[in-house]
Amino acid sequence: MALQSYRDLEAWQQAMQTVEEIYCLTKMMPKEEQFGLISQMRRAATSVPANIAEGYGRLHRKEYLHHLSIARGSLMELETHLLICLRLNYLGREQSKPAWEAMQQAGKLLGGLIRSLSPDSIRQEPEQYLAEPNP
Repeated sequence: MALQSYRDLEAWQQAMQTVEEIYCLTKMMPKEEQFGLISQMRRAATSVPANIAEGYGRLHRKEYLHHLSIARGSLMELETHLLICLRLNYLGREQSKPAWEAMQQAGKLLGGLIRSLSPDSIRQEPEQYLAEPNP
């Protein structure tokens, strides 16, 4: 089946799931982080599907890959924010697990999409996109 929209991309769908998980998770965080980590985590999370969609709408493969690269960077930024929350004991490992797993799956799908559009010279992604959180 041919793609009719960026919404048909599994990477975009999983990135949207990640956004939902992050919004639920950040509702549990201390209110004093509303304009700090909460805001940054939500911004990074929403950047992932937004950049996948924007790249899909571009006319050239190079532009598409550029936006997918930005999405990948935002996912790594989000990983860092989540690790900070764990280290500061704002969140527990168990309550963070659904968001972590959604991020990992989004990363794998995004990596696959990037590889499918990239020349062979781009390095291969590791088997596991994100490591287990170790605060």
